[in-house]
Amino acid sequence: MLATRWEPFAEMNRLSREMDRLFGRRGGGPGRQVAGSQFPALNVWEDEDHLYAEAELPGFDEESLEIYVVGNQLTLKGSRRPPEHQGGTWHRQERGYGKFGRSIELPGDVDSDKVSAEYKNGILTVTLPKSEAVKPKRIQVKSA
Repeated sequence: MLATRWEPFAEMNRLSREMDRLFGRRGGGPGRQVAGSQFPALNVWEDEDHLYAEAELPGFDEESLEIYVVGNQLTLKGSRRPPEHQGGTWHRQERGYGKFGRSIELPGDVDSDKVSAEYKNGILTVTLPKSEAVKPKRIQVKSA
């Protein structure tokens, strides 16, 4: 018996291609993602005074990006226009376009009035100063 490699998403991909063929769509279309993935990919870390969130967003205009902080919830929204090509036929269209939105719970409260963001080389970096209420404070012990 010949061993075959099992690819768990192969059947889903085949079904997706058949649906595209049946309904006349070509390629990825708005919002299409790999099964089980989150968009955009995020890294979140902290130091003593700040939380940082880094999102991979290549090909976006900074004017199309929106950032919201409510309590300890960070929301990123944006949109990327479809590629413009004059005539011709698509053979493959894997780069997604359209609107996205992603919200995550931050590991602590932040001072939303002091949040800043920078977009450079397709990476959005959001700097979130920690709330003074969550920063550790040393309490001086006095003798009685």
